[in-house]
Amino acid sequence: MSEQEKNLESVNSEKKAKPAKKQEKKPNRVVRWFKDLKGELKKVTWPSLKDVVKNVGIVIVCVIIIGIFIWVFDWLARAVVDALLKLFS
Repeated sequence: MSEQEKNLESVNSEKKAKPAKKQEKKPNRVVRWFKDLKGELKKVTWPSLKDVVKNVGIVIVCVIIIGIFIWVFDWLARAVVDALLKLFS
């Protein structure tokens, strides 16, 4: 055999000898999303219980104040409409 034929045989045998690449398992999109979510939640600066209670109290007080303003406006509007109806009837 000539030198070239030996080289070709060795190249061909090397190609055959290489094991097939293992297909890497792609992670499920949902699993990856939850892993990313967990990582992002670790970065969050969570408020203390004292801050949460204070903010909830502020929200409740604001809702009550706005409710009172709406109730007063509704009462005044009803009084004006009743007065106009009595005036023109």
